[in-house]
Amino acid sequence: MSEVRIGVVDSGAPLARMAESRRFQLAAVGISEQPVRDDALGHGSAVVELIAAGAGDMPIHVAQVFDERGVTSALQVAAGIEWLVMRGVRLINLSLGLREDRPALREACEAAQNAGVLICASTPAQGAPVYPAAYPGVLRITGDARCQRDEWSWLDTPQADFGACVRAKESPLSGASFACAALTGHIAAFLRDQPHASNALVMAWLLHNAHYRGREYRGRA
Repeated sequence: MSEVRIGVVDSGAPLARMAESRRFQLAAVGISEQPVRDDALGHGSAVVELIAAGAGDMPIHVAQVFDERGVTSALQVAAGIEWLVMRGVRLINLSLGLREDRPALREACEAAQNAGVLICASTPAQGAPVYPAAYPGVLRITGDARCQRDEWSWLDTPQADFGACVRAKESPLSGASFACAALTGHIAAFLRDQPHASNALVMAWLLHNAHYRGREYRGRA
C-alpha cells in the first residue's frame, strides 16, 4: 500500500512532528530554500496539531513561509506548494489567504491539481475572496460555529464549500485557518483508510457525511 503524505504551507510546526521540511524566504533574486526555524507564531504548530489528529502517523511535510511578523508572499507560498508536490504529497493544507491573484500562486495550484493533489484553503465567511481559496478546484473552508471537532458542514455558498470547527486544540487561537486544518485532518483520516481514493470519492464522502447542509444563520432570518 502506498504511503499517503500530507503537506502544510504555514509558519512551521514542532520539529518532532514534521517530516522533511523547508523554509522558503525571499532572496535578492527569486526564492531561497533554508532549514526550518522554530515556529515563532505558533499558527502552523496549531494547524499541524489539528491535522495530525486525523492523520495519525502519516508523514506531514511543512513548507515554512511566514516570518516572525506573520508576513509572506505569493512567491513563497507558490514555492512551498511546488516543493510539497515534489515530495509526493496527496493533500495540501493552506490555512492562509492572500488578497491578490498572482500568476505564480495560480500556476502552482494548477500544477498541484494536475498532479492529483487535493488542496484545502481557508476563506473568510464574508468579504472579498482570497487566494488560493478562490481558485477553481480548491476546497474553500471557513469556520462554522455549529460544528464540533468531529463535524463539518456542506455550505455551498459563494464564499465557501465547507465549514468546520473554528477552535484550535489546546490553544486560544480560532478562526477559518483552524477550520481548514480540521477538515484537512478529517480528509487525512479518510485517506488513511482509503489511500487510493480519488478526489471525486473524497468529495462524495465529505458531502455524504456532512453534519449540516446550508449556511449558518445567526439570530432571526
